[in-house]
Amino acid sequence: MSTEAEPITPITLLIVDDHPVVRDGLRGMFQSAPGFEVLGEAADGVEAVGLVERLDPDVVLMDLRMPGGNGVEAIAELTRRGSRARVLVLTTYDTDSDTLPAIEAGATGYLLKDAPRDDLFTAVRAAAQGRTVLSPAVASRLVSRVRGPGNEPLSTREREVLALVAKGTSNRAIAVELFISEATVKTHLTHIYGKLGVNDRAAAVATAYSRGILS
Repeated sequence: MSTEAEPITPITLLIVDDHPVVRDGLRGMFQSAPGFEVLGEAADGVEAVGLVERLDPDVVLMDLRMPGGNGVEAIAELTRRGSRARVLVLTTYDTDSDTLPAIEAGATGYLLKDAPRDDLFTAVRAAAQGRTVLSPAVASRLVSRVRGPGNEPLSTREREVLALVAKGTSNRAIAVELFISEATVKTHLTHIYGKLGVNDRAAAVATAYSRGILS
């Protein structure tokens, strides 16, 4: 029996940023780390969409504010085309006008450019697996936007949390699964309860099934 380890298939990346220095830095960072392969670079959203179609990367690292085609428009177009690539936003902007449209357009995750190197690697791996990952600052901002009871629809992240709750997953395990803190999980649950008009996990799951939120 052979004792040689099976080769690990690298996660393929496309880097999208209008600043050449940023692209060079990200390319160097990922090329120096095992398990990643940079397939190409784009300087704007329009170019990014074309390269995604041609190169078929696993993950797109997408800046948002770029002349010649912004990131949100590119994310929306990739979503419309049914691209399998996961888009991880990597930007310096964390305002509501940036974060919400990007996530609504179909971004898998949202990180700020000051994220530590290891956090970025972890986020890319998570995105490649289809998991949502948000920087703490962005997560807090999004949580603050989903306040108050009523008939507001659950956000994508809230549906993810609720689906795991329905499987009997603990708060701690949910935090690990979604790469967020346990405190953030509890905050999401609080807003889920408010939106569904319930007071506990069991009632939230039952109500979600009755309304067709979970199937």
